[in-house]
Amino acid sequence: MSTRRTPTERQRRLGAELRKLRTSADISTEFAAGLLGMDRTRIANMESGIRTISAERVRTLATNYACGDDAYIEALVAMAQSGAGWWERYRGSLPPGMLDIAEMEAHSVRMCGANTAHIPGLLQTADHATAVFRVVVPKLPDHEVALRLAHRSERQQMITGDDAIPYVAIIHEAALRMQFGGRDVARAQLENLLDLSEPDNVTILVLPFARGAFPGAGQNAVYAEGRVPQLDTVQVDSLHGPVFLHTEAQLAKYRAQLDWLEELALSPEESRDFIRDIAHDL
Repeated sequence: MSTRRTPTERQRRLGAELRKLRTSADISTEFAAGLLGMDRTRIANMESGIRTISAERVRTLATNYACGDDAYIEALVAMAQSGAGWWERYRGSLPPGMLDIAEMEAHSVRMCGANTAHIPGLLQTADHATAVFRVVVPKLPDHEVALRLAHRSERQQMITGDDAIPYVAIIHEAALRMQFGGRDVARAQLENLLDLSEPDNVTILVLPFARGAFPGAGQNAVYAEGRVPQLDTVQVDSLHGPVFLHTEAQLAKYRAQLDWLEELALSPEESRDFIRDIAHDL
């Protein structure tokens, strides 16, 4: 096993799942260490994501933790076996949180997100994204703007590529009316939303001002479904970078919140008409 100086969010998540299994089985770190023939410090490091763990050892621990969910165990094994993805090319050049988002998306089977003030990154045109990156504080140098654009373009393959996954985007009217980059860029962005909503895997739902109050107002959140429900993740934006949530209570809260928003939003057909009307007025 090797150690990592800075584990990724996915590596930390694997460790957290192993810790949850161990504590649920009321097993001490000392006993777990004995199962693998190592000291308790290494177990603590594995559970924090600092130390790697093999697929065989994941199965050994899960068996001794009396986990009978084969699908969940195999999903944990897959996490242990995960290799470096395309996003690793940007390691050291972009903030780690941006790479964690790409990794989360790459291992999701379905995503649903809600945005109030911004068009979701997966749906942004290059010109719109450039305008967003230009107002980051502190100001980004041109080469980092270019890197962020390239990274975002590769992320978008999750919903436009050959292996595209189902994606539901709930977008508030406020985000649709924000003119990042000016009127022409804003109009092209709205037209891009209409184009992206055509494939069966992408559903865009608009939440008009007229719907009034709604849960999670002012917050952008994405619910990413994993290979098994236990590995679902919620990613929330903050000024300091992405925040990842995965406790059962947190997942239940955001599932309920997004379900509520879907009920409030216009239908896909009504949403497309709504977007066309805004674009026409620009």
